[in-house]
Order: sequence, then C-alpha cells, then structure tokens
Amino acid sequence: MSNNWKRTFAFIWTGQLFSTLSSSVVSFAVIFWLSVQTGSAEVLAFATISSLLPQLVLGLFTGVLVDRWNRKVTMIVADLYIAFVTLIMAALFYTGETDIGYIYILLALRSIGSAFHVPAMEASVPLLAPSDKLMKVAGINNMIFSVSTIGAPALAAIFITAFDMTLVLMFDVIGALIACTSLLFVKIPNPWDRADGELKDEVTGEELVDGVVNFKADKTDSRVKDEFKKFFQELNYGAQEVIKRPGLLWMFIFTIFAALAMVPISTLFPLMTLDHFAGDTFKMSIVEVSWGVGMLIGGGLMSMSWFKFNNVMLINAMYVILGLTFAFTGLLPSGGFNFFVLFTLIGGISGAIFWGTFTVILQKSLDSSVLGRVFSIHNSMIMIPAMISLMITGYIADTIGITNAFIISGSMLIIIGLISPFLPAIRKFSKE
Repeated sequence: MSNNWKRTFAFIWTGQLFSTLSSSVVSFAVIFWLSVQTGSAEVLAFATISSLLPQLVLGLFTGVLVDRWNRKVTMIVADLYIAFVTLIMAALFYTGETDIGYIYILLALRSIGSAFHVPAMEASVPLLAPSDKLMKVAGINNMIFSVSTIGAPALAAIFITAFDMTLVLMFDVIGALIACTSLLFVKIPNPWDRADGELKDEVTGEELVDGVVNFKADKTDSRVKDEFKKFFQELNYGAQEVIKRPGLLWMFIFTIFAALAMVPISTLFPLMTLDHFAGDTFKMSIVEVSWGVGMLIGGGLMSMSWFKFNNVMLINAMYVILGLTFAFTGLLPSGGFNFFVLFTLIGGISGAIFWGTFTVILQKSLDSSVLGRVFSIHNSMIMIPAMISLMITGYIADTIGITNAFIISGSMLIIIGLISPFLPAIRKFSKE
C-alpha cells in the first residue's frame, strides 16, 4: 500500500467532484425538463429505465472485464464516452430534435459508460486505501456525491431557466474532461500488481500476463473458445465468493429488495412536489437539495473517527429510518411541504450511511481481485427488480395516487429492516 494514498485520492476526488457535479446537473435538468413538459410519472419511470437497462444487460459482464483491464484506463475511456454521448444530446437540443424517444435512447447509451466506470472505481478503492480507512473513504465519497446533489438541483433549476438545454449539457462534457485529466496524474494499481513473481489465475490456475491469461493455443478459434469459457468461469467465481458467505449473501438479497422501494421513489420526488404539494421548479430543487444535504451529513458522520458501529446492524437501522421517512411523506397533507423537506433530509442521511456501509462490507469481506465482478453483479441484480418496480410505481402514481407509492415503498423498507436481524446467517455474519 502506497504511503501517498491520501495524495492519490485528493487527485481522484477533485476530478470526481467536477464530474459528479456536472453529471448531476445534467441529470436533474433532464428530469426537470421532462417533468415540466409531460407531468407524467410513467415518462419519468421510462426515462430512468432507459438509464438502467444498459447497466442491467452489461453489468453482469463488465465486472469480469474491469478485473482484467487497467482500471485507470477503463475509467478514463468510460468518462470520455459519456462526454461524447452527452455532446450528441446537446446537438439534438440545438437542432430542436427533442423527441422523448431520442432522449430515451441517448440516456441508455450514456449509461453504458457508467456500467464500466462505477465498478472500476469501487473496485479500485481497496487497492488505494488501507483497510482501516475504508469507512472514512466511503464517507468522503458520499460527501462528494452529496455536495453534487446539493448544488446540482439548484444549478439545474437556474440553468434551464436562464440558458438553453444545449449549454446545460455542455457542462457535463467539461466535467468529464476534468475528471479524465485528474486521473492522468495518479497511479491506480491492479490486483496482479501486488503479486511477487508469477501470478496464477484464481479460476483456471493459468499464468497471468498483466492480469490476463496467457493462452498459448495455436489456433485462433481455440483461443477464442477458451477465452469465452474462462470469461464465464471468472463471472461464476465472483458470484461464488458471495454465495459461500451466507450472511453476506442474505444482505446482498435484501439490498435487491430494498432497491424495489428506493429507486422508484427517488424518481418520483419531482412529481410529488409538483402534484401533491403544488410546487414549482424552485421547490423541486429544494427537495433535491435537502436530500443532498442529508447525504453530506451522513457522509460526514461516516468519515469521523468515532463512527464505529456494527455495520450489519447499522444497515438494518437505516432500512427502518429511510422507510419511515417515505411512509410519513405519503401521509402528509398537501400543505405539509416543509415536513416533506425535513423527511427528505433525514432520508438522505440514512441513505448515505446505508449504501456507504454496505460498500465497505463488500470491500472488507472480499478480495480486491474479485470486487469488480461482485460490484457489477450487485448493480445488475439491483436494477432487474428496480426496473419492474419503476413501471409498477409509475402506474400506481398515475392511477391511485403518488402518495400511495410513497407509503407502499416505505412499508417495504421497514419490513426488510425488521426481518433482517432475525435471520441466523445474518446474525452470525454480524458477530463475525
């Protein structure tokens, strides 16, 4: 472990701050634009599905590639690709071709880059920071994300009012270029860099060259066949690393069910503000800012040296708290906007602690050589039910009321948080 890990993270965090902020501004600008133009929960749901679908399809495979490839180069190429797709979207707005179908397609293409960037970044953290600093790193990462969440809605509301959407989208291109530049100044080790002498593949036992199996087959078709077979062996190996830890597996499963509740509700915040509380773009940005402030507080708490709890029990507590904020929001009268902002703030705190703590659990429980696969598998398994839930929640919001969607989702989270601690496998994992 390099003694200059703090300097390395300083460069990475600086670039990621600009990249995350610019991407968040663009995301909120598109959401606000769709909300104002259509006022439909189903449109927002399908826009979110468009952003998730490529990660669902590719996520099960990108982890294997991330664990093979140079992770620094992977992140740079992914950022540049996202910037390129955003540039195309800006050109469409410039020419007036703003058909919602085009937006769906570009959102889907844009998320392909995230399918590679996210697992590469998450899998790189244990290679850069000492094990006892992972919670602090997760806290700071959440703080950076929350700073973007705080500033992005307000900036998006201002930008779409004062500027053309073309200029708003160009902000994301600039942020991606800054992130790529910052990565050029750091060295991100790969798992095979840690080995002394010859390194063997964990699945097949074959010799690795720069982390990739050195096939010596004479025929090209045989080599491709062997590579294809090994690809799925590596994918299965990553899954088995979770399966052989029953407690971790059950936590894995519960986060998937939790995503059924969390992902759709986060999509419906703008429409809840517009429809139930009779708000406007400014109030939509206030709600998003309150969530970001909550995440900033949650990330700040996690980065404190005294923040040491049983991580498993902490996650279960966050399920219950986040669920209560959703359920109480659904019960609010139309004049209760201030309480909506307060509940959203509390939800942001609990959400930051929940996701940050679960990330740390994975990073501490598994070897860094399989983390790319595990994170990508987890992200894909979250998106599968989340996409179904988005369609169902969009239907509920448009037919029987958006408040009922909040109540149902909140109740699901509360039940998960109350059931989880009583499973023997999770109790054992918690003690370990």
